[in-house]
Parts: sequence; structure tokens; C-alpha cells
Amino acid sequence: MFGFRFIKVPPTQHLIHYSRGKIRRSGRGLAFWYFAPFATLVSVPTGSTEIPFIFEETTGDFQTVTLQGTVTYQVADPARLALLLDFTLAPDGVSYRTEDPDQLPQRVTNAVQVLAKVELQSRPLKDALRAADAIATSVRVALGASPEIAALGVEIIGLSVLALKPTPETARAIEAETREALLKKADEATYARRNSAVEQERSIRENELKTDQVVQERQQALKAQEMQSKIGLEESKRQLVSLAAENSRQQSEAKAYAVRSLFEALAGADPKVLQAVASSGMAPEQMIAQAFQELSQRADKIGQLNITPDLLQDLIAKKK
Repeated sequence: MFGFRFIKVPPTQHLIHYSRGKIRRSGRGLAFWYFAPFATLVSVPTGSTEIPFIFEETTGDFQTVTLQGTVTYQVADPARLALLLDFTLAPDGVSYRTEDPDQLPQRVTNAVQVLAKVELQSRPLKDALRAADAIATSVRVALGASPEIAALGVEIIGLSVLALKPTPETARAIEAETREALLKKADEATYARRNSAVEQERSIRENELKTDQVVQERQQALKAQEMQSKIGLEESKRQLVSLAAENSRQQSEAKAYAVRSLFEALAGADPKVLQAVASSGMAPEQMIAQAFQELSQRADKIGQLNITPDLLQDLIAKKK
């Protein structure tokens, strides 16, 4: 009515009211009447805004990766941003007159991409894939110190990297390389286990050989001792036999000497006397046998000899 209009903005909107080229009002959550023909309203959103991003970049070893994440920012200086971009409201007081407000998220995303590119190009692919959180932290710090972000009057609240992926071909190659490395490590572990078993077996075998050698040495020592004992025993036997032979020889010599002496003593004696001496101590039957022997020697001089049965029977009975 008569060109007057009413406007009310929420606390997340910073409203600047220009009238005849001068700022009449400026603040958040304002509500007022204004004269539309002479008024210009600039509304800058000051609430936090989260922008998803996804773009492809190249790592330090010239491998293409896809970086996906979100950046959250908030307009900290609406007046400075209003001087760079046109946030003027249309006559309806709701929509914007230009498309400049849509450029702010793109400018923030461009800044993120530039700083992320620097981080990725300073790392090889494998390091980059393992350092997603470190890259996010570095880009976040770099955004806070970026002159472009400061010129826009924007404050970066947070930045997170949700995914950092290589191309499918590179991913398969990395998977194959990693799989081969894991298989190699498994083989090395198997070989190490086998080598350990062989080494242990060798140690056990060496211990067994040492034990066998010690046992053989002890057995040889025992055999040597036994042989020395046998040699000593045989030497003792030899000495005993030698001594026995010597004793036997001496006894034979003594007996021979006695017999020789006896023969020498009896050499001049009468044979009849010697026969009588020899007959002394004989048994009666022996004496009868000797008498028969003498009779047989003189059989030519004996005409007739009578031997009674009693005598023969008596001799047979004594023999039995």
C-alpha cells in the first residue's frame, strides 16, 4: 500500500537495508517496514552450509584418483561478502535478483580443489590412499589461511574426505600387487617355518651325533680298559704258567736227582737183596705171584709141580 512493504528475516540471514545509497539498517533477524521505490535489500545467509564435492586429480606418481568429501563453511563477514557478490533481493523480497549467491559454494569448492590438488601431487598413490585423513587436515588448515577465503568473508567450519579412490584399473593392479605381496609374505612365513624346522632338526641331529660320539668314545674307553685288564690277566696267567713250569721243572729235576741218587746207591748192591727189599711190604698174593714167576723161569729144572685147588680158590677170592 502506497509502496510500503514489510520484511522479516530469520536469525540465519543478515539483512542490509539501503535507502538512497545509505545503509539504514543492518543485522540478523530484522523485521521492519520499508518504502520499496527507494529501498534496496541485501540478504546474506550466515548459517552453516555443507557442500559436497567430488573431483578427479593426479597424484605425485601421475595416477588419477577420485576425491569425495564435504566442506562446511559459514559467512563470518556478511558486509565484505555483499561487496564481492550481489545478494540483492528481488522486488518480491524473497528471491535474489542475480545468480551471484549460487557462486559462493562453487568458489569455496574451487578453493578446496586447488589445495587438495597440491596435497595429492605431493604424495605418491599408495601414500595418498593411506593419508586421506591427513590430506583433509592439511586442506582444512590451508583453507583457514587462504586469502581467497578470507576475502570472501567466509569461515571454514569443517572439511572431511569421505573417499579417496583410484581408477578401477589401478585399483585392480594395487589389489593384485597387494595380494601378491601378502602371498609372498605367506610363502616367506612358510619358508621361515620350514627353515626353522630344518634348523631344529639339524640341531637335534647334531646333538644325537654328539651323543653317539660321546657314547662311542666311552665304549672305546671301556673296551680299552677291558683290553688292558685282559692283557694284565693274560700277563698274570703267563707269569703263572711260567712259574708253574719252572716249579714243575724244578720238581722233575728234584725227582730225577732222587732217582739218580737212588740208582747210584743201589748200583753196587746184590740183586737178590734188592729183590728182597722190593718184596717187603707186598701183599701175600703179590708174593705168591712173584713166586710163580720165579718158578716159571726155572721150569726146566722142575720135574713136577702140584698146586692145590684151595690155594687157587683162596687167590681168586682175595682178588675179588
